[in-house]
Amino acid sequence: MIVALLTLLHVLILVYWLGGDLGAFYTSGFMTDPRRTVPERMMALKILNNIDMAPRTTLIMAYPTGITLAWAKGWVDISGTWPAIAAVLFLGWLAIAWAVHLQHGGGGMLKRIDLGIRYLCVTAFALGGIAGLTGLREMPLFIALKLCLLAGCVALGLIVRWQLVPLFGAIREMAGTGPTPETDATIRRVNNGARVSVLTLWVFVTLAAFLGIWQPV
Repeated sequence: MIVALLTLLHVLILVYWLGGDLGAFYTSGFMTDPRRTVPERMMALKILNNIDMAPRTTLIMAYPTGITLAWAKGWVDISGTWPAIAAVLFLGWLAIAWAVHLQHGGGGMLKRIDLGIRYLCVTAFALGGIAGLTGLREMPLFIALKLCLLAGCVALGLIVRWQLVPLFGAIREMAGTGPTPETDATIRRVNNGARVSVLTLWVFVTLAAFLGIWQPV
């Protein structure tokens, strides 16, 4: 019963991750459409930011649900305290991520902490996956590969944030003085670049899901 619930929870991570990303992906088209009024485009941006918290939440919860499931099924030889520790740590990170979101990307110190955790996770997941692939740490092949893919997902999320930096100035200018060919071009260019990263992230998430079903040892 418990293992079945853990499996369902881990599957729902995939559902809400890709589903939320699809919603944000679709809504971004309204934000970049110059035929829309400024209020409509700003509303699309607000909807996009709120929907985007679904994949951001599931990204954070992918690891603690995954490690708990791996422990429950005996795939990894770890103490039962590790899943509990992971749950506490990642729920704390989730609270920070939501606090930053509710402050509309502000938060100063909290935002820096959130970014620092993301860089730490990229490093930790990648090293854990490589350790599994090279035999330094005993674990099934599919878990080692999923750790590497999860590291790639977090890294792609950071890349998207970097790609979106020019967007904020263009959005402020559009909201303040109205759209111009220059702001529309910036918004469209930034959105198109970020979409490539998001599509790559979808490939990584899908591969991780496939590995979880295939389970090569």
